[in-house]
Amino acid sequence: MGIFFAKKKQPSRVTEQDKAILQVKQARDKIKQYQRKIEQCLEKERSLAKELLKNGKKDRALLLLRKKKYQEQVLSRADGQLENLERMVHDLEFAQIEMKVVDGLRIGNTTLKQLHDLLSIDEIEKIMDETREGIEKQREIDEILSSTLAAEDNIDESEIETELDALLETEINEKAPEIPQNVILPDVPTDLPEKNKDRTKEKIQEPIAITA
Repeated sequence: MGIFFAKKKQPSRVTEQDKAILQVKQARDKIKQYQRKIEQCLEKERSLAKELLKNGKKDRALLLLRKKKYQEQVLSRADGQLENLERMVHDLEFAQIEMKVVDGLRIGNTTLKQLHDLLSIDEIEKIMDETREGIEKQREIDEILSSTLAAEDNIDESEIETELDALLETEINEKAPEIPQNVILPDVPTDLPEKNKDRTKEKIQEPIAITA
C-alpha cells in the first residue's frame, strides 16, 4: 500500500503591499479604459451632431451636444482620479523600496555587530603586538646574518694588489720581442770622409729594426 505525501505548500512571496499596489493599478487601468470609451463616444456624437444640423434637426443636435458636454466633465474628473491613482502607485512602490533599504540596513548592522563580537579590541591589539614583535625579530636576524657574511668576506686588499702586479709584469714580458743571438752587425768603414763618417755615426746611433 503506497503512502501519499502531501506536497508542502511554499509560503507566498506576494506581500500585502504587493496586493495593494496591484489593486491600485487595476483601478487605474479601469479608469484609462473608461476614458478611451468616453473619447470614442465624444467623437461619434460630434459627428452625429453635425449631421443633425445639416438635416435641420437643431433640437436633437442641441440635446446631443449637452450630453457631450456632460461626458467631457466626467472625463475631466476621471483625469483627476487617474492622476491620484498614479501618485498612489508611485508612493507605494517607493515605500517598498524604502522598506527594503531599511531591512538591508538592519541586516547589515546585525552582521556588523556579530563581527565586532568575534573580534574584540584586546584581541586586535594582541595581534598587532605579535606582528610588531615578529617584524623586529626578523630585522634582528637579518642584521646578524649580514654582519656574519661581512666578517667572512674580510679579504686582505694588499694581497690582491700584489697578485695583480705580478700578472701585469708577466703579460708585459710575454708581449716584448726577443733579440736573436746569431745576428751579426756590419763593420763600420774607417776611410770615409768626415761628412760620411758623421752620417755613418748617426746611422749607427739609430736603432736597427730586427725582425724575428
